[in-house]
Order: sequence, then structure tokens, then C-alpha cells
Amino acid sequence: MNINKISDPEFKKEIASNENLKLFPAGTVILDINSYIHYIPLVVSGSIKVIRTEEDGREILLYYLTPGESCISSILSGLTQDTSKVKVVVEEDAEILMISLQQSKEWLRKYPEWTDFIFGLYQRRFEDLLEVVNSVAFQKADTRLLHLLNQKAQLYKSKELNVTHQQLADELGITREAVSRVLKQIETDGKIKLFRNKITLL
Repeated sequence: MNINKISDPEFKKEIASNENLKLFPAGTVILDINSYIHYIPLVVSGSIKVIRTEEDGREILLYYLTPGESCISSILSGLTQDTSKVKVVVEEDAEILMISLQQSKEWLRKYPEWTDFIFGLYQRRFEDLLEVVNSVAFQKADTRLLHLLNQKAQLYKSKELNVTHQQLADELGITREAVSRVLKQIETDGKIKLFRNKITLL
């Protein structure tokens, strides 16, 4: 579900008049594990990633958010006054509309399309999480890694990716050494070309 598909003119006007638009450079953590939710992020441009972090520091990528999307975990935690269960990090420089919890609650009362948007997000993110579980449980490392590279290529609209082996390892929740080994195998299979801090999909 994408907020840009909202058709109610009054609702669209309220969204457009929201002045709490912020610019965040890549790498900015806009929400951390166990933080209380004060604002719901709605991506206007750029992209952000949602990560699950364990106590031992390991992380795994859950999904990306692109323009028109928001973080369902932030919405649900905010509405129930619970702390965040995820970490939200800017993937590429992003403009993000920070919607207050009060505003979100008012929209739930006034605009059925906001409720539809939230349910649509929930369904999409649930499917994303099922895919992550399936990937971790049943897919080999090379399949998971190639899938992540293709996700990034779609996100950046480029087959040339400026990404380190450590970044990929962090997002997949495996070691850098394992990523490097698997990348070499995928290169041998003729699916990618490796450069220093850059990978080209063939």
C-alpha cells in the first residue's frame, strides 16, 4: 500500500500541509531498538531499511521502505505506546515526513483511507517477514545474498552497487568472511563482478 494512492482530496491536503518534513543523510538511525515512538516516518524520497538487532549485536535486514511507504512496526508500537522492536536506518539520503502520533490517531478517526493504508502496510510487511523467515530457514547463503543484491539494484535503480562485504554481512546476519567466500563463488558462476567496495550484477 502506497500513501501516494490516497484519493480523498481533504486527506491529501492534510498530508501535503504537514510541515514536519526532515532531510536525513544515509546512515542516520531515525529509530532504535527499545526507543519510544513519538513520530511515524513516511518516506517522501530516498529509502530506509528496517532491521532487527539482537542483544549480541547481530542484525538482520527485515525490509526496505521506499517513497510512499511507512514502517508498520513504528505505527503499531506508537499506537500501543510500546517501545520499538526494530531499528530504522536511512539507506540512501531521504526526505521523511515525521507524522506525530496524535496526528495519526486523528487520521484514523477522520479518514478510512489511513486505516486502509495501515492494513495494507501490515499485509505487505507480513509477507516480507515470511520471506525473511523462509530465506533464513530454507535457502542457502548464495541464494540469500544474490536476492539481497537484486533488492539493492532495484532500490538504487542500478546494477552497480557501492557496498562493502561487511555491510552485506550485517544485513544478512552472517559473518563478513562467509559473505566474501560466497561472493567469490557467485562471481565464478558469472552472475556478478567484484571490485573494491563495489559489485556489478551481470
